[in-house]
Amino acid sequence: MHSIVSRINNTSAFLSSCLMALLAAIALSSFAFTAQPQGDLAISSIKVVSSNARRYPNKKQDMAFVHFNITADLTPLFHWNTKQLFLYLEAEYANAQGVKNEVVIWDRIVRRKEDAFIKFAGKNKYMFRDISSSFKNVPPANYSLKYNVMPYVGMLTTGEAARTSEPVAFPPTQSRL
Repeated sequence: MHSIVSRINNTSAFLSSCLMALLAAIALSSFAFTAQPQGDLAISSIKVVSSNARRYPNKKQDMAFVHFNITADLTPLFHWNTKQLFLYLEAEYANAQGVKNEVVIWDRIVRRKEDAFIKFAGKNKYMFRDISSSFKNVPPANYSLKYNVMPYVGMLTTGEAARTSEPVAFPPTQSRL
């Protein structure tokens, strides 16, 4: 007949196959949830300041400080397969040479459904600089609030919760005091 070792091997192979089928069903069922979160994004002010570059003390570089207000209800994104959300504010603009840029200026991780209603007013968390060292002659930028849903099992999904209604122009550069 069969030895104890072969019976344990057969049983564990069957159980691992069942577990993989269950995980695949969970991952596929996540696509059934198509939630559209609602949000509002307003840019209250932008200030462009000229300062010394970090690595080159004799070179000037413009830095933009964006003040914004976010109100978003992300609770529809949370269901039984959602581990956490990665939420970020992105600035999309084309520089003076016409190269399209997408820059993350603020982010937050939301781990619980209770914390998924976002009401935040603040400024950019990360430095907002252009590679050309100046925001002069740069067309207006669009700002959008985007998210990544990180599930327990399955693929990451992304989406957009809010966007500014019209592009916001960069003001003239101010010298740092």
